[in-house]
Order: sequence, then C-alpha cells, then structure tokens
Amino acid sequence: MSAAIERLRVLQRQAGKPAAPAGASTARAGAEAAALRRLLDQRTRPLVAVTHGTATDRGLPGEEIAPGLRLIVGHLPFEPPRQPLPLAFARRDEAAVPARLLFFDTETTGLAGGTGTRAFQIGAADWHFDPQRGAGLRVRQLLMTTMAAEKAMLETFAGWLHRDTLLCSYNGRCYDAPLLKARYRLARLADPIGALDHLDLLFPTRRFHKGRWSDCRLATVERELLGIVREDDLPGAQAPAAWLSYLRGGSAARLRRVCAHNRQDVITLARLLLSLAASADDVAVALPGLHAARTAGV
Repeated sequence: MSAAIERLRVLQRQAGKPAAPAGASTARAGAEAAALRRLLDQRTRPLVAVTHGTATDRGLPGEEIAPGLRLIVGHLPFEPPRQPLPLAFARRDEAAVPARLLFFDTETTGLAGGTGTRAFQIGAADWHFDPQRGAGLRVRQLLMTTMAAEKAMLETFAGWLHRDTLLCSYNGRCYDAPLLKARYRLARLADPIGALDHLDLLFPTRRFHKGRWSDCRLATVERELLGIVREDDLPGAQAPAAWLSYLRGGSAARLRRVCAHNRQDVITLARLLLSLAASADDVAVALPGLHAARTAGV
C-alpha cells in the first residue's frame, strides 16, 4: 500500500502540485490510502446484472415437433366449394380445384426483405376432411422458438406441398415466396416453391376495389369487404419485436397474439378467394362455404 501511495505522490509532483506540509503528511497518507482502497474495491467488486422482473408466462400453443419448432393445428367448420372455382377474376381461363389450394402467409423478422430477413412463422390453410369433425378448413402453423429450428421448419413446410399445389397468398408473390426461396437456398435445401403455381389475391383485389377504400391492405379488405373486425389484434409490424423479445426470455403473451394474427390471415385468404370468385352471379350458387363462413364469423 505504501508503494502505491508513494507512486501517487510522484505523479502529483510531476503534475506540478505542491507537496503537503510535514505536519499534514500523516493525514494526507490516510486519506490517500482510503481513496485507493475505494478504487480497488470498485474494480474488484463483481458485476451484478440488473433485472426488471422475471418473465413467467412462456406458454405457447401447439406441440413441439422438433427442437425449437412448434406445430399449431386448428380446424374450422368451413365447407369447401362443391366444384372447381373459376379464376376469371384473376384473368385466368382455368378453374381451381379446392383440394389443390394452399393459403399461406409468413411472419418475419422485418419488412425490408433480403437475406438478413427470415420467417419465424409460416401459416397455411387448406380444405381437409377430418374423420372426426368432417370437412372443413385446416389451419397449420409452424413457429420457431429458437434460431436453430429454421431448417426443420422449412423441411416441414416443404412436406405440405405437392406438385399440383396451387399456392394462394396476399402479396406473397412479391414478398413471402421470394423470402422463403432465399431461406431454402441459404439452408442448402431444395426450393419446393419455385415450380408451383401461385395465385396472388392482392392484384385482382386492387383491380376490383382500388379507389373504393383508403388502401388495399388485408385488414382493410377484411373490414370493408368481408365484414371482419379483429379484436386485440397485434399489428404485423410489431411481430418481429414480439418474437425477439420471447427469444431473449420475455413473456409469450405478445407472441401468442402474433400466432392469432397469422391464423386469421390465412382464414381471410380463403374467404377472400370465395368472395372474388362469387363476384360472378352464376358462380355464387356453387359456394356454400362463403355463406357458412359468414355465419360462423370466420
């Protein structure tokens, strides 16, 4: 300790400070020693993490089907169309077989796109016959709870696709599909999307309804065309923060709302397709599912 004090005195002299009077040397030495002890104590004291409460709500819907990957499955009493759906509203000559349709939407870590953006959730809906509940709309959602689960999620989603699958989305041709294609390439997996037919409902919706509403966002279409008003909906722009907060140990409350938002998106796509197809009077009689969906409020 005395060597350290002497070193401090040398530094003071070099800095041009006057030496202390002889009578004050003992008091000065004591003060210097106390200051040095405080400094050493601060440097050796262990750092204590500051916490703002402990998140206990970590529950998420579905089941874990792979490390860090959850599958959420739901069924709605939403009857499929009785016959193929004419796609004249999309300027197509062919008709869509209901069993081929797969409505899909993603929740991502950002809206800018690019290789740095990834999908942390993929939602899909298709008309499916359940032995216990009968025919209806099946909703399946894949949710990553760790970064390492991305490959398993992409492989699982690829298993839901077939050569004759008709993908149906809302702005998915410009955003969701290219993003997923990039993630398949980065994961060194075969791209199952590029060869599939893709029906993007954004473009015919704009043609028929542009100028009638303030915009053609899906939420606006739901409200103005389909009569759907979401309650306690988490805007899609907040989804990345909700997921990242959960990954860092935060509550799962907002992430559950993201799942509910994604679920409603794919249900809305099915309703929107029927609504666009039913815009022709001679087709409306073939769409019992549209009336059933309105009655059920989906």
